[in-house]
Amino acid sequence: MGITYFEKSKTFKLDTCNTTYMIKIVDDEGFILHLYYGRRLSDEKTDDLCRIEEHPFVPSKNNRDRGSFMDCAPFEYPGHGLGDYRDDAFSVLNPEGYSATSLNFRSYRILEGKPKLPGLPATFEKQASVSVINEDLKKEPAEKEIAGNKSTCCTLEIIGEDPANGLEITLSYSVFEDVDAIARSVRIKNIGKYENIKLTKVLSASYEFYGDDYDILFLHGTWARERNIDREHLGYGKHYVSSFRGESSHQEHPFLALMSRDANDTNGDVYGFSFVYSGNFIAQAERSQFDSVRVLMGINPVDFCWNLGKGEEFCTPEVISVYSWEGTGRMSRTFHDLYRNHLIRSPYKDMKRPILINNWEATYFNFDTDKLIAIAKEASKLGIELLVMDDGWFGHRDNDSSSLGDWYVNEKKLPGGLKRLADEVNKTGMKFGIWMEPEMISPDSDLYRAHPDWAIQIPGRTPVMSREQYVLDLTRKDVRDYTFSQIEKILKSANIEYLKWDMNRQLTDLGSALLGTEGQGELYHRYCLGVYELQERLVTEFTNLLLENCSGGGARFDPGMLYYSPQIWTSDDMDPVERLKIQEGTALIYPLSTMGAHVCDCPNHSTGRTTPFETRGYVALAGTFGYELDVTRIPEADRNMIPKQIKMYHKFNDLVRTGDYYRVSSYRENHEWDCWEVVSKDKSEALITVVNVIGRVNHKSRLLKLKGLDPDKVYSVNFYDMEKEAEGENCMKLRGDALMYAGIQLKGLDHGDFKAKLLSIKATS
Repeated sequence: MGITYFEKSKTFKLDTCNTTYMIKIVDDEGFILHLYYGRRLSDEKTDDLCRIEEHPFVPSKNNRDRGSFMDCAPFEYPGHGLGDYRDDAFSVLNPEGYSATSLNFRSYRILEGKPKLPGLPATFEKQASVSVINEDLKKEPAEKEIAGNKSTCCTLEIIGEDPANGLEITLSYSVFEDVDAIARSVRIKNIGKYENIKLTKVLSASYEFYGDDYDILFLHGTWARERNIDREHLGYGKHYVSSFRGESSHQEHPFLALMSRDANDTNGDVYGFSFVYSGNFIAQAERSQFDSVRVLMGINPVDFCWNLGKGEEFCTPEVISVYSWEGTGRMSRTFHDLYRNHLIRSPYKDMKRPILINNWEATYFNFDTDKLIAIAKEASKLGIELLVMDDGWFGHRDNDSSSLGDWYVNEKKLPGGLKRLADEVNKTGMKFGIWMEPEMISPDSDLYRAHPDWAIQIPGRTPVMSREQYVLDLTRKDVRDYTFSQIEKILKSANIEYLKWDMNRQLTDLGSALLGTEGQGELYHRYCLGVYELQERLVTEFTNLLLENCSGGGARFDPGMLYYSPQIWTSDDMDPVERLKIQEGTALIYPLSTMGAHVCDCPNHSTGRTTPFETRGYVALAGTFGYELDVTRIPEADRNMIPKQIKMYHKFNDLVRTGDYYRVSSYRENHEWDCWEVVSKDKSEALITVVNVIGRVNHKSRLLKLKGLDPDKVYSVNFYDMEKEAEGENCMKLRGDALMYAGIQLKGLDHGDFKAKLLSIKATS
């Protein structure tokens, strides 16, 4: 396992546990070409995959047809404007007005470990050291392999050059020992031909695939309907999703999967690509005239222009690639393991999260200290562990039209301030948390009246408001410092153990008072870096704070945010039927432990639908679990069920948080019922959740075929009885092979809508 360089064939071979990625250096000019990505190979002898002996020949043999070579070669990081008419990975505007770029191999380094990306979230190895094992092909011509027993990952850096522009381009590949994943990023350095050169496009990765017929899978949505799965056949031309909203967005998602036409949840080839970034992105697949496919991913080049001075370096966010030969299910479990073990840093990542109750849908802006304490007292009796006070506690904010930026307590609502409230909540035995929206500023605020230039805006234009608020210019250090000082002051004023960080609008009016004429094209990326800096300072200063990110629901549910917070609010729509699709799409990439999920009030505030309280609890169990309702006003039967749901959470959360996720049935596909399964790593237990959305007449009971079990183990199968707070008495005992291949009949769910059940399975031998 690791990275091997083969001097004779000039081939790099990158091996994970079960996959291989190969790169080849071709021709005297040092073209860096993609060779192979798929199941693990025993050696490097795959030269013919480059097809360089076919027409067109490489330029050294047939330079009169150089353009033909450029237009079909499988470039590892394709340049711009020199004959490759497929989409490119990087382009510039140099001082002479030219935009063309190229990349030619110069040297390489192999590192044991994984370097950090400056200012950016990124995956990491379990050991922090990074040491150089092999540097420069000319100095170390022998084959060199890094064994996996020294580190949890190793890194290949291919150093190339664009001499016409005076750029050094470093392609970085980190190979993880314990998961079948590769992290890629790019560094571009101005080595001095020009005092300054403008980078107009710098993507993080490009991938090449040959000849096969593929489908592509994206995630799409809108507010309250995030990350719905969309699969389509990959025809000719460019197929892409993107965001230039200043965040990863409700509408699209920084993810793409390339799939064989026959691929499903359990079978077929799937290549998944996930972008560790929270700002503008593009994820694209392009099928060429020769039926090759190029996949590109990185920062969206729309309104991007970065000034790179002499000696300066630009580092891209990283792309994670995962190859699965066992459908989307294996891809998902690989992403889950990678992000749990190599991206999330919070001390809460391996802990049960406190069961919270949020007052937003219980009170909206209409609350005071007495109301919150009443909710806390009742919630504490039921076993809820954390009260979160949402929007409306600061400035003079009684609706969403004022006070963002004025982070001082509204004493009319909360006499005695946050300390008194937190102390009273703590007396009930509960923890206390708050909501903030640090990135925003209201026109009706003391902060805006004092510093109108702190809002992102274009002079001479009427700024676009959304939710009656503007966006703070976090590209400015003075704004970041002030913003952090306000967060710090609030968090130190009382015993606050949880913070929900929200962002309720996207960026418009791209203008910063300090970036100047030449720097406005840097605003989007600098803004994202500013958010990262603030959150890094936050988690460094308040190491025991439970941070939950949010953006109008799920508009910034992405890997970049997981680097700072172990959980993200999945969607503002908590209706359990709508959540089935939202949580299925989210779990395609992200562990269940990252998904903020609450039991909602009914009729649901988003859909108006009424569903059983029991079903709402089962759906929220596939996440962090909490409540968003007025516990003092709900029906008594529902209130009496809360302690039972809490015991259910404590009984099963360790398994849900750490186990392997399997999709058994999809309501999105069949329009009737949904089923997912979590299996412990040692396959000793499993939890299956079944939701029958639509009742049926005159049908046989459903046949449930489980997944991921040990075929040779004997399991007890129990329907969990919430009323008895235990597994049912009438259990079956079946071998794993019978449960997976033959299945079991699922009775008692067909009559009535929105009914749900849990099955608890434990190995007996």
